[in-house]
Amino acid sequence: MSKGRLIEIDAPTVREWMRRGEAVLVDVREDQEYAEERIPGTLPFPLSRFDPGNLPGEPGKKTVLTCFIGGRSNEAAERLLAAGHNETFQLDGGLFAWKEAGFPTEA
Repeated sequence: MSKGRLIEIDAPTVREWMRRGEAVLVDVREDQEYAEERIPGTLPFPLSRFDPGNLPGEPGKKTVLTCFIGGRSNEAAERLLAAGHNETFQLDGGLFAWKEAGFPTEA
């Protein structure tokens, strides 16, 4: 059992963090899915090649994981926690929740 914790963050909060430059959003969907539609400003880091030691991010910013609805980002979060991260953020509901909130996507 990991000692860290997974923190689910809602879409409006993630959007505000990104607007203020406080967070980096990492999309763990596969390349084709990412190319088809994504949240603007996300960084691609597919689960099939996910390496906790190479997680993209920026010093001083929260790294928030996302996928389509949350299954794969949850798996990525578990890998990060198992690798020793103290806390991991996940966009609750992923891209689906982002779109449900009326926020823009890009292709």
